[in-house]
Amino acid sequence: MSVRLLAALLAATSVVLTLCYPLAIWYGQGRVEPRWLALLLVLAAGARLPAMKASVAARWSVAGALLLAALTVMGNGMLPLKLYPVLVNAGLLAAFGYTLCTPVSMVERFARMREPDLPPAAVAYTRTVTKVWCGFFVVNGAIALCTALWASQEVWSLYNGVISYGLMGVLFAAEFLVRLRFKRLHHG
Repeated sequence: MSVRLLAALLAATSVVLTLCYPLAIWYGQGRVEPRWLALLLVLAAGARLPAMKASVAARWSVAGALLLAALTVMGNGMLPLKLYPVLVNAGLLAAFGYTLCTPVSMVERFARMREPDLPPAAVAYTRTVTKVWCGFFVVNGAIALCTALWASQEVWSLYNGVISYGLMGVLFAAEFLVRLRFKRLHHG
């Protein structure tokens, strides 16, 4: 197996683990000791290892996941496990937010993969979209934190395993529609 294929498989595993994580925690509560559920965090962190060479955010994400896993193993409590979505949002906020301090924003990087020669108006638009995503990660992370600290396990799982992904999809769809209008106004 090539190194690239292995890295792609690990990246896909990381995404699947992150997406299914809240539901697995909900299902495992009361059935499996939290210290054993912490293995999900270790697997998620392990799947991120290839990205560590390329990304400071990936290194912090792995370290954070391993810290939460260690806290869970030591205390055998659910709270560190429930904080993982907060960590994910914080990591994404850091990655997107950092690029606002650089000449090329995160969304511009994605846009240039499809259209290398972006006009200045499109560059400004991508910077604004990056800011919108940063705002989303702040709000989503805050709600994830509130559900971890004060909501029932069912509410935590519903928000972090269903609603937050739905909200992310709505933001993707809304941005896509705004982008189509933007292109029509600026390119046509």
